[in-house]
Amino acid sequence: MRKFLVGALCAGSVMLSAAAVQAETVIRVTLQLPKTHSLGQNWLDFQALIEEKSGGELTLQLFDSAQLFKDKEVPEAVGTGAVEAGTAFLGRFTGAVPAVDVVAIPFIFEDEAHLRTAVASGSELRTGLDAAILKETNAKVLWWQAFGRNIYLSNDNAIRVPADMANQKVRTYGKVHGWTVEALGGAPTLMSGSKQFLAYQQGAVDVGMTGASAVRSRKLYEVMDHVTLSYDSAIEFVAVMNNDFFEGLSAEHQAIIMDSAAIVEAQLRDAIYAQEAEAVAEVSSKMTVVELSDAERAEWVAATSGVIDRFVAETADAGAAAVAAVRAAAN
Repeated sequence: MRKFLVGALCAGSVMLSAAAVQAETVIRVTLQLPKTHSLGQNWLDFQALIEEKSGGELTLQLFDSAQLFKDKEVPEAVGTGAVEAGTAFLGRFTGAVPAVDVVAIPFIFEDEAHLRTAVASGSELRTGLDAAILKETNAKVLWWQAFGRNIYLSNDNAIRVPADMANQKVRTYGKVHGWTVEALGGAPTLMSGSKQFLAYQQGAVDVGMTGASAVRSRKLYEVMDHVTLSYDSAIEFVAVMNNDFFEGLSAEHQAIIMDSAAIVEAQLRDAIYAQEAEAVAEVSSKMTVVELSDAERAEWVAATSGVIDRFVAETADAGAAAVAAVRAAAN
């Protein structure tokens, strides 16, 4: 009888342990940047929310600094379920959904308020793009992660007007960005963010295109001495989850994830421009910061005005609809 009781207790303990394991759902997340970056902190805020709201039934493991996958691999990795979730540059989805590059069209957003309205969850633009990404890749968009706005880096001479870009080899990070460079008279070179430092250091390109926060986080001020605050386009990342994994969760857990996503999306967007300004202020002692005058900006707008027509021609109805959605958000 004693052996039977001991055996029963052990069996019961094993069953309880198994139940505890089954109750815990682990979400692995792949991220290219370090946890200390704003996108990493954004995921950590999300982690705290879902773990608290689920009573520990949902847990998150963040693999930062491209430990699992590189940025270009994230759409496929998440879509196939190789990892449950991750962050990718929105432009990485252009192969499946070319219209996502609408945010890269220069000067399509009139100001921050226009951008916020256009890319807000539930907006016409977001509804269309998020649905297309899900349909084409099986990656469910949880939220958009604001990264800031586009700027240019140069050495020795400042980039102020389109003429300053003539015959310059420019690092870009997307097709539409390349069209922008061509419109400005330069030669685009597509390059991942992680390769920037070495490329600038070795003179592989003359001009850099990136976000203000990257200048600080990647220490690009060590290899470039001018930064031009053109702020000509928005840089957006997306937090995505494998849709099969999401659909396999309970309705309660799905609601916790989406509610938490809405909270952290708003938090990051509210903070990003302040962080951008802080980054510029920090590097201003190491670089010459160039702010465009109204007249100079008008030259940029005029020089790049044809990019939007090229975008619509290449992306057909889907691209035209995306452009229309952005324009409608300005009203």
